[in-house]
Amino acid sequence: MLNLKKLVWVALLIPIAAFAEVSEFELDNGLKLIIKEDHRAPVVVSQVWYKVGSSYEYNGITGISHVLEHMMFKGTENLEPNEFSRIIAANGGEQNAFTGRDYTAYFQTLQKDRLEVSFRLEAERMRNLKIDPDELLKEREVVAEERRMRTEDNPHSLLRENFNATAFMSSPYHHPVIGWMSDINHYQADDLTAWYQKWYAPNNATVVVAGDVEPESVYRLAQQYFGPLKPEQIGSLKPQIEVPQKGLRKIKVKAPAELPYLMMGWKIPVVATASEEAAWEPYALEVMAGILDDGNSARFAKELVREQQVATSVGAGNNLFSRLKDLFLVAGTPAQDKTVEDLEQAVREQIERLKSEQVTAEELERVKVQVVAETVYQRDSVFYQAMQLGMLETIGLDWQLSEQYVDNVKAVTAEQVQAVANKYFIDDRLTIAELVPLPVEGRRPAAPAGGNHVH
Repeated sequence: MLNLKKLVWVALLIPIAAFAEVSEFELDNGLKLIIKEDHRAPVVVSQVWYKVGSSYEYNGITGISHVLEHMMFKGTENLEPNEFSRIIAANGGEQNAFTGRDYTAYFQTLQKDRLEVSFRLEAERMRNLKIDPDELLKEREVVAEERRMRTEDNPHSLLRENFNATAFMSSPYHHPVIGWMSDINHYQADDLTAWYQKWYAPNNATVVVAGDVEPESVYRLAQQYFGPLKPEQIGSLKPQIEVPQKGLRKIKVKAPAELPYLMMGWKIPVVATASEEAAWEPYALEVMAGILDDGNSARFAKELVREQQVATSVGAGNNLFSRLKDLFLVAGTPAQDKTVEDLEQAVREQIERLKSEQVTAEELERVKVQVVAETVYQRDSVFYQAMQLGMLETIGLDWQLSEQYVDNVKAVTAEQVQAVANKYFIDDRLTIAELVPLPVEGRRPAAPAGGNHVH
């Protein structure tokens, strides 16, 4: 749990360099370059973001973006398998990658004088990847095992996967980032080569650099390594728009687990899909999430956990920044001697209260102070600064929204919170999933759940 007073104190100590202006360039081949200076330490974070993730996929190749992420470490025309990682390590750096619904990203953290190493290697695998069929067979097994550990052996992840597949029918958010097991077992080298050629190109990439750097020097380095790369005719996406929901959807999932679990999700707009007139709505939903679940003073912790004792834990949250419409999610575990139905009813009562009564000025102020403190605290991380810029740019938003986030949240009124509660929290937008526990004897421990899949 975050300590609000501590966060505010930390915020006062963060140097103004953490909020330095951002420089933006575009090379002739279409590659975008975003640079944020932060001179507090002689370190640089370099990230390459591609506009492709699981929401770009279709049935039969689900999870292919994630498998391709793995294969990006398995050799190019001039690099042996795993040589990329060895070179970064030899230069004292750290590196990894992750795949989400709307993007795939690769990153390194290095001493500032080693940025050239990152650019040279990333430019090499942006256009010169070799997909060896034997390496692919090995990696298919690695990913299949990852799926078994992170999803099939993790009851909450398994519930979330089934929940998403029920909540979304025509939206590509229907299928999991890691893919369905049957698709994982049938990828061929030609499938990945075609996917790579379609999406991995300078005109479909954004390079983000944050740290102790000078923008002009980084730009010249990008010109040297990424500038000669040829652009591609980037594939176009069909508008996979979610069909209107016609009523409450409800499922039960049986899996080995210690305790039952509840998920409730309402379809909501995000910043990328909200109309100009309703651009405030996603931020009002953000504040609403904070009213319900943002520390010990929030309504869920105070009323459902401590006072009513209907839940041992319950949380709420929305995703402001995704490419397509998303869900406002509530999830929790009922307390001993309480049922999932009891918890669902208690959550519904909290939602109805938000509809009928405006939140108090004190609650609104608490959430806004917490948001400001957490945002400033997160900006103390050079990696997080770079990630915010890359993520916003890659899903099609202006990276400057990162700087406007606090102001947009602070502008939310009690009337707006009540308005979004009444507009979006209805059964025709609601999906409910219940985890029904089965005996767990002999089951291996589950791996932690996660929305993005990391190499």
